[in-house]
Amino acid sequence: MIEVSELSKRRGQKVAVDALTFQVHPGRVTGFMGANGAGKSTTIRMMLALDTPTSGTALVRGRPYRSLHRPLEIVGSLLDARSFHAGRSARNHLGYLAVSNALPPGRVEAVLELTGLGDVAGARVGTFSLGMRQRLGIAAALLGDPEILVLDEPMNGLDPEGTVWMRRMLRAMAAEGRTVFVASHLMSEMALTADHLIVIGSGRLMADISLEQMIAATVDDKVGSTPNTRHLARVLPLLENAYFNATDIDGPAR
Repeated sequence: MIEVSELSKRRGQKVAVDALTFQVHPGRVTGFMGANGAGKSTTIRMMLALDTPTSGTALVRGRPYRSLHRPLEIVGSLLDARSFHAGRSARNHLGYLAVSNALPPGRVEAVLELTGLGDVAGARVGTFSLGMRQRLGIAAALLGDPEILVLDEPMNGLDPEGTVWMRRMLRAMAAEGRTVFVASHLMSEMALTADHLIVIGSGRLMADISLEQMIAATVDDKVGSTPNTRHLARVLPLLENAYFNATDIDGPAR
C-alpha cells in the first residue's frame, strides 16, 4: 500500500502540493486525475524520493522509498518516456538495470516479450517512436516483477493497439493483487481502466472515491464498474460531469 499523509511541496511562494492525504490499495487500479499543473507529477516524484517534501510523508509499505531494500522489486515506476540513452538498444538498457539491481538476467527477455518489444530489442532507442519508448518504460517498470506500479501518463503516444494492451495489462496487474497507481488526464481511459479515483486540483485533494460511486453521485442509476459493463459512450459523459463537479470547474466551452 501507498500512504500519503499531509504531503506538501512549496517552491518559493507557489504551493505545488497542499496537504495531500490519501491511500492507494492493492488489487485495484487507482487513477490519479487532475488538470495540467494540478500537482500529479510532483506528488509522484515525492513518493519516489525524487523531490523532497516541504512537509508531510509518502510511505511505501510503511517506509519511505529511500529506505526500501531492493526497491525495483517493490516499486516499478514510469515518469518520463524520454529519459533513455538514445544510443543504447532496448535490451542493453534493460540489461544495465538488471545487472545494477542484481535482478535475474532472464527478466530482460521476459519483459521485452511482455511489452511487445522482442522484435526490436536490438534497435537503438533513438529510433523509437514515443509509443515504443512508453513500452520500454513499462518494461523497465516491470523488470523487478514489483508488487506496486506507479505510472505517470503511461498512455501518452500509444497507438490504438498499444492503448488496449496497456489497459488490459494494468487491469491484469491489479487482478493479481498488485497496487496500480496511474496518473492520467485522459478521462476516457480512466473510465475504462480505473476502479478508484483520486482527483486533485491546485495541489489539493478534491475527491477520493470509487469510479462507480463518483458517477452514481451525479445520476440516479448506478453504472457497473467491471470490465464487461463499462460502456464508454454512457460512462464517459457521467465521469466528465462528476470530475468537473469535484473540481468545481464548469467544464469545457461548448
